Amino acid sequence: MNFTEEQIMRYSRHIILKEVGGKGQDKICKAKVFIMGAGGLGSPAALYLAAAGVGTIGIADDDVVDLSNLQRQVLHATSDVGKAKVFSAEETLSAINPNVKLIAYKERVTSENVREIIRDYDTVLDGSDNFPTRYLINDACFFAKKTLISGSILRFDGQVTVFKPHAGGPCYRCLYPEIPPAGFVPSCSEAGILGPVAGTIGVLQATEALKEILGIGDQLIGRLSVFDALNSTFREVKIRKDPDCELCGDKASITHLVDYVQAPCAIRI
Repeated sequence: MNFTEEQIMRYSRHIILKEVGGKGQDKICKAKVFIMGAGGLGSPAALYLAAAGVGTIGIADDDVVDLSNLQRQVLHATSDVGKAKVFSAEETLSAINPNVKLIAYKERVTSENVREIIRDYDTVLDGSDNFPTRYLINDACFFAKKTLISGSILRFDGQVTVFKPHAGGPCYRCLYPEIPPAGFVPSCSEAGILGPVAGTIGVLQATEALKEILGIGDQLIGRLSVFDALNSTFREVKIRKDPDCELCGDKASITHLVDYVQAPCAIRI
């Protein structure tokens, strides 16, 4: 790729890194990343990936911007309230870097359309806020052999990891074999979330995506990084590939995609 003078200036701080250089920036500019969700995690991840020059960024979200989102969903502004999140995201990211191709999917991601949506992307970032979508995205990435960078947040805590079962690593189901019943784990709207925690985890997801694109560093494959904002600490939990996993195990029983529905919670919390 022949960079323009504007691109050389824009990406100069990448290019001077010996681990990146011009060849690495060329990889970034040709990369295609799909982001599930334009909310608390998708917002910071998309901002940094667009600024980095990722060639194509796809974002799926069927929701609209609400005033309560603005405390952490930094893609959106007060003037965007009521607007579709993917269109608000498209405008913000285009203003940051007009060189990036942005594809907005204002639709609910289901077992019927997920394969088609993620097909042409190299890497998938999951910033969804519900378990049915998380399990669906995990399963779809497994069947499509896509690297999945997963993040989650609640209250003052966040988690991030990289699932790459096609390269011998575990999948989401190796960590959480079964979808929890509805209400068993509170949502951010129920339990709250400190805004910058979303930013911290989303930026880590973007970092892992760039490492994946560049082929550098030690990815969080088989390692769950857990952030505790109140104590300003990170700790690491090993994730082992489960030989009995129903999706990626030796005798896998999941052979096709389905839309998951959470059962009612038997325990009142």
